[in-house]
Amino acid sequence: MLVSLLMNTRSDLDAYLDALYLERGLSETTLRAYRVDLEGVSAYAKSLNKTIEVLTDSEINGFIGSLFSDGLKITSIQRKLSALHGFYKYQIRHGRRDDDPMARIQRPSKGRPLPKTLSESDVSKLLEAPDTETLIGLRDRTMLEVLYASGLRVSELCGLERSNISLEQGVVRVLGKGSKERLVPLGDAARDWLQRYFLEARPEFPDPRGPAVFPGRSGSPMTRQTFWHRLRYIAQVAGITTELSPHTLRHAFATHLVNHGADLRVVQLLLGHEDLSTTQIYTHVARERLKQLHNAHHPRA
Repeated sequence: MLVSLLMNTRSDLDAYLDALYLERGLSETTLRAYRVDLEGVSAYAKSLNKTIEVLTDSEINGFIGSLFSDGLKITSIQRKLSALHGFYKYQIRHGRRDDDPMARIQRPSKGRPLPKTLSESDVSKLLEAPDTETLIGLRDRTMLEVLYASGLRVSELCGLERSNISLEQGVVRVLGKGSKERLVPLGDAARDWLQRYFLEARPEFPDPRGPAVFPGRSGSPMTRQTFWHRLRYIAQVAGITTELSPHTLRHAFATHLVNHGADLRVVQLLLGHEDLSTTQIYTHVARERLKQLHNAHHPRA
């Protein structure tokens, strides 16, 4: 009986692969990969004295666990499960199965990479690195202070116009992604640096009465690339060896807020995230930092 079932399963797999070829025009290489993946599930089912077409969701979860035990990468596991899901949809469509066990499976996720950020002491080093007795240094310090105080994207910082900033109210009006506007507080430190910058440095840059808060050589807004070069140079001066990205200070802004107990929805509003799930990555960053501190300082870590 078992041999007969296995033969039927083999023919079912062949029929499914033929359907993939005819309906989706998949290449021989892709079809071969599908076959290998599905025959791997069939082998697992055989070890349970079952066939692939009658596996339950709990048995499929057991199969997923075996793949993790074998050290397979998440992407490989996801591919196998995708092939299995397609096979069961084919079975249901042809009346060979009534339910889809994959509908009850929580598929493993790669997860989002944690953003690179800086400790509060490294941020202080970075902010203090520019020579504020020079025009360029004063401009750079002001840009860094505004960026860390507000969590702006670099493109938002570079595109700031005078009319976007209210020093009296201590807020900046930002036009973010999707042309969505938000108001972000600056804080006393950033406001003080902006006041000094507008008095001492901005009049000496091109187009002194122009709208750009931080102009480049032509008087038009500084480019993201120019700011990125400046950030790397300042980090080098500060002796910071952590790998940086253009959004390092934005990530630091959010992470440090979460570390100090800020409500996640408030952080979401400040960052201009459409979805709270995007902001939740910073809770993972905060937890990761706590783990590192525990490992470094606890006697039984």
